[in-house]
Amino acid sequence: MTTWRTEGKGNGLVLVHGAGPGSVTWQDMVSRFTDRYTVILPDLSGSDPVADTGEPLTVAGLTDELATVVEEFGGGPVDVVGHSLGAVVTLSLAATRPDLVRRAVPVAGCGHTEDAYVQNAMRVWLELLDREETFARFAMLTAFSGAYLNSLSPEALDELAAAFRPAGRARQLELVLRLDIRDLLPRIQAPTLVVGCTQDALIPVHLSREIHAAVPGSSYTELDSGHVARAERPEELAQLVRDFLA
Repeated sequence: MTTWRTEGKGNGLVLVHGAGPGSVTWQDMVSRFTDRYTVILPDLSGSDPVADTGEPLTVAGLTDELATVVEEFGGGPVDVVGHSLGAVVTLSLAATRPDLVRRAVPVAGCGHTEDAYVQNAMRVWLELLDREETFARFAMLTAFSGAYLNSLSPEALDELAAAFRPAGRARQLELVLRLDIRDLLPRIQAPTLVVGCTQDALIPVHLSREIHAAVPGSSYTELDSGHVARAERPEELAQLVRDFLA
């Protein structure tokens, strides 16, 4: 069963996490929206290692979970912002449940992972799962720009590495290796703002541009950031989202 929580008051705004420990990854951004929105924070399958069933994840399954959260909240339409794998689920929900999505903002997402670069990066991540420290350090190299990592103190880098431990990520990474929602993108009717990250060393920015090209009437913008723009460019990302949703 998918768990979820809310903060703030107003129209519904769902923040969908990517591969990793779940909704906690959005926590530092939540206060930037609670003055205007009820922020909905789901924890989709694969984000809790304790509850890991070992069964393969699917985009359709995660989409159904997200739809259930929105319905339990009170139904749509709500605004949905998704990062990375969460961007894929956001786009899938917009395509298959247009009644639930008012506006969509996929950040650092992709419509498929046939891209050789992404395939190699994910395979290295998977091969490093049993080497926690190496996994964390390599994941940081692909998740953040060099400028951002150089801005952190040694203590902050160690703290960040601890947060990038691989516990519970296997099913998520295996899903990333085989996802493909290109057939869904032309079906999206909700106004959509696609956000690409120019220094993304995990999901190359051209994959965000492909989403923009495939989603009818979508808008597009880029942030000068690595993959995790919510950490590197939180103010800029929040303003982009607020302006678009308003």
